[in-house]
Amino acid sequence: MTHQILSETAASISELKRNPMGTVAAGDGFPVAILNRNEPAFYCVPAAWFESMMAQLEDMELNAIADARKRQKVVKVKLDEL
Repeated sequence: MTHQILSETAASISELKRNPMGTVAAGDGFPVAILNRNEPAFYCVPAAWFESMMAQLEDMELNAIADARKRQKVVKVKLDEL
């Protein structure tokens, strides 16, 4: 079975065990595919990249909430009434 590797850099689990920080550095700030028997097992993602992905996911969730609320009826309220 073939697998698509979604990064430009790949390393084996043995390489990761031997030199974890060197494996991360080999990606030059981008994810590194970690292979087990020539199949992607997981992706080693630098902290800055992961933080950026999490921020984008949060933005997508907030956009979905805003889109859902956009269709709701508008209720005008005065601050003095609260």
